[in-house]
Amino acid sequence: MAIGAFVESGGGSSAGAGGGYGCRVTPFVVLSCVVAGSGGILFGYDLGISGGVTSMDSFLENFFPSVYHQKQDNKVSHYCQFDSELLTVFTSSLYIAGLVATLFASSITRRYGRRTSMLIGGTVFIAGSVFGGAAVNVFMLLLNRILLGIGLGFTNQSIPLYLSEMAPPQYRGAINNGFELCISLGILIANILNYCVVKITGGWGWRISLSMAAIPAAFLTVGAVFLPETPSFIIERDGDTDKARILLQRLRGTTSVQKELDDLVSASNLSRTVRYPLRNIFKRKYRPQLVVALLVPFFNQLTGINVMNFYAPVMFRTIGLKESASLLLSVVTRLCATFANIIAMIVVDRFGRRKPFLVGGIQMILSQLAVGAILAAKFKDYALMDKEYAYLVWITMCVFVAGFAWSWGPLTFLVPTEICPLEIRSAGQSIVIAVVFLMTFVIGQTFLAVLCRIKSGTFFVFAGWICLMTVFVYFFLPETKKLPMEQMEQIWRKHWFWKKIVGEEEEEKQAGKTALPST
Repeated sequence: MAIGAFVESGGGSSAGAGGGYGCRVTPFVVLSCVVAGSGGILFGYDLGISGGVTSMDSFLENFFPSVYHQKQDNKVSHYCQFDSELLTVFTSSLYIAGLVATLFASSITRRYGRRTSMLIGGTVFIAGSVFGGAAVNVFMLLLNRILLGIGLGFTNQSIPLYLSEMAPPQYRGAINNGFELCISLGILIANILNYCVVKITGGWGWRISLSMAAIPAAFLTVGAVFLPETPSFIIERDGDTDKARILLQRLRGTTSVQKELDDLVSASNLSRTVRYPLRNIFKRKYRPQLVVALLVPFFNQLTGINVMNFYAPVMFRTIGLKESASLLLSVVTRLCATFANIIAMIVVDRFGRRKPFLVGGIQMILSQLAVGAILAAKFKDYALMDKEYAYLVWITMCVFVAGFAWSWGPLTFLVPTEICPLEIRSAGQSIVIAVVFLMTFVIGQTFLAVLCRIKSGTFFVFAGWICLMTVFVYFFLPETKKLPMEQMEQIWRKHWFWKKIVGEEEEEKQAGKTALPST
């Protein structure tokens, strides 16, 4: 009850369920969203695969011999065994490429459609997978990562938009969270594959890990050819309301789609007046959307989740577990996350967005504090941790990953997308993905060096950031569940803080109209 009271205070209320639209989840919308959501498997696979291969001795010996020799040196602190700028460049270069690509993807998604961006992303991803599997030097590995980053820049920018626009308002949370579930499944598949291929005699199993990314990429690319465009984009591009009405009827399973169609037409008319979405999102009237699109993905990365996504096997090896055991524990950790993703799909449209954000934040704070405390007390620079404490660290990390997977993980892609009106929606999503890629690059590039220098204190730093982001949600993020995206602007006019900014914008407009001389 105390937590419930804490969560309920400070948020805005949503309108009636679905905004009065008549709709249900049809097989057609499910099939469309399954194909599109599979793009999340690409992102997840790549998050999971790099940490696995960088923990394999055969891979390190081939491409990063200095790290391989560090691991054999008893004089090197356990916290510093994997500290290598070149190794972290291999992991993080993908995300700089993705950051640049997603900014280009914004204009392509808006002009040519969500489906076109998916096709471009899937095709480039396939090309990158070929270079990874065939790599004979570090240059080919980096080219592999850069191409994968370009592919992810396009798919991550377009897919959450596609899912939000195709989904019925009252089920938008669950359907959009399917993207995060696919990310989790991609990481799980990568972890299982890494665990299997490390046993291959000859030490070439990492080639399978790097090249198999082509399979989900091919599924998305072929499937996207047959996907319909969203009703929002059809109206925005062609103004063809009859075509949009027919598609809406198929998606919603009813002929009563006029209200939703009218809202889409109204949003499209406004969108056509905006020539430069990335410039317009900085206007005062879009200030709430801009702040959320910047801070939610920023805080998402500062939870420390990508430490687990990238370096879970490395972390487990650091605290003294063997190569095979580390990869197996990574698989079990990801199973916990996948189960939590399914929970998220069930609760997000029932309990809203704020409750998972806040309760999940508290769960992650306690987990990071516990990991830091255990490492500070029981893990020394040159002595292996007792096995029972190593497993306790692993259990605590499972709790942390589950907390992220049912809260901040899926909501980071859902909330910024659903709060942005059509005229800035593509720009808003580009900002979200750009921030995700930028912060992922920063975390991926710096974590091993930071771990080497401040050791267990790293996890206390993550806990501090999670405290800050939980406070932000409590005070500044209103509830948005079941409110149609075309009616979302009303929540800012009711919020205790944002109404001052949005309200002042409206007052300035009215004052300007009043000041005009009559004709």
